[in-house]
Amino acid sequence: MGGDHGPGVVIPALMTVATRRPDIRFVIYGREEAVRPELAKHPKLAQVSEFFHCEVAVKMDDKPSQALRHGRWKSSMWKAVEAVKSGHADACVSAGNTGALMAMSKFCLRTMATIDRPAIAALWPTTRGESVVLDVGATIGADAHQLIDFAILGTGMARSVFGVSRPSVGLLNVGVEEIKGQEEVKEAGRMLREANMASMNYHGFVEGDDIGKGTVDVVVTEGFAGNIALKTAEGTARQIAGYLRAAMSRTLMAKIGYVFAKGAFDRLREKMDVGRANGGVFLGLNGIVVKSHGGADSDGFAAAIELAYDMVRNNLLDRIEADLDLFHARNPHAQTNRKSDVASDAEE
Repeated sequence: MGGDHGPGVVIPALMTVATRRPDIRFVIYGREEAVRPELAKHPKLAQVSEFFHCEVAVKMDDKPSQALRHGRWKSSMWKAVEAVKSGHADACVSAGNTGALMAMSKFCLRTMATIDRPAIAALWPTTRGESVVLDVGATIGADAHQLIDFAILGTGMARSVFGVSRPSVGLLNVGVEEIKGQEEVKEAGRMLREANMASMNYHGFVEGDDIGKGTVDVVVTEGFAGNIALKTAEGTARQIAGYLRAAMSRTLMAKIGYVFAKGAFDRLREKMDVGRANGGVFLGLNGIVVKSHGGADSDGFAAAIELAYDMVRNNLLDRIEADLDLFHARNPHAQTNRKSDVASDAEE
């Protein structure tokens, strides 16, 4: 029910994924009057899906605390997250209110035993392929222990999605020199070097331009810088695409040139399409939750579903738990005190 387009985008996306992934099944939550007409357009989808009517749909402008207090138990968003907790679903995918989805996910699923706060991880297109970048908005201002947690979470995701046995990890910083940066970042770097984890190849500090280069498989930062970097990259991609459209339509010769170079421009457009890497993953929870971009089209929402599918298939949670257990067994001093008042986090 969330996002800019609601069931009109979600239902066709389900049909797309069902065609590509014959073993997938869907549990759909929403308002019957909005969902049923869309389902009727795709009769084959009924064979691989269940639908449950929900009276309440969280609005895109609802405050997280308001959605958590008034949308619990009855909303389609809560029911979808709860299905993961109960085992009725393996993963939850939503294009709805990000803050509400995080609040409900954290309240319902809880964080893993040694995780203080969850992170939102994004797949980032690079010149070498893709990288995992986290956190892109869940935790504003992280200490050294939280940055280490993010590194372990991102490593687990990279192993599950990219099939890399020992992903390279970099801490985003204002320079690559060890003397530069905030104390929290320098402390996290020192601890990661000393940990020398078998599942992680700690690269060191990376700068902003290293994200697009694909210097490392996993880029770790706190949510304020990560969210700004994400929004800047999305805006820049749209800006360049606009420049290209304007340039190619300016003169007759430019239009003729575009006809001959159309294949190359199509490949460039595909590389710059932010929808291809759609799906922010809530890492650190006892369940898989993926947040689709609110403005995603059906192809973009399908990409978010397939991201969730791949992480379930490749046992993301088991990988993360094993890495966390190993790190904290070797570094007992790195244990942090978890916050017990989950509802208070929803106010942020």
